[in-house]
Amino acid sequence: MVRLEASSEQAQERIGERLARVAPARCLIYLTGDLGAGKTTLTRGLLRGLGYRGAVKSPTYTLIEPYEIGDQRCYHLDLYRLADPDEIEYLGLRDMLEEDAIMLVEWPEQGAGALPDPDLMIHIGYLDQGRELTLSAATEQGVRVLKALQQELGEGVKS
Repeated sequence: MVRLEASSEQAQERIGERLARVAPARCLIYLTGDLGAGKTTLTRGLLRGLGYRGAVKSPTYTLIEPYEIGDQRCYHLDLYRLADPDEIEYLGLRDMLEEDAIMLVEWPEQGAGALPDPDLMIHIGYLDQGRELTLSAATEQGVRVLKALQQELGEGVKS
């Protein structure tokens, strides 16, 4: 487990940019935290780190926002409005999971039982000044990503 502090929205985006440098082409990442904690902010940073320059919005109403950045595909899902985990089947998730794509899933608890285990779980919590990000790995690939991210970030990483 790794804990990071982000003192501002920009700092949180920079963590996402660094994550983009070490995430493999196929990676499943769960993002948890209260409303407004910055799940989409972290996603924006990751997309910027991959080279995306367009607007990044929360897919609260569309449920899925796909991105193609060069050869890299990325899907940003927000399951907050899901009424039943079985609805995931209608989103085409099974097909997306077969692709070489980074998939970021907000509110994964809404899809409990229908989602596979993630490579990486990131919980974003509030601090008096900024946010605390707690990252944990659920797969061997996730362990490699965490180790690479720790090296990428260097000092200031709390294990």
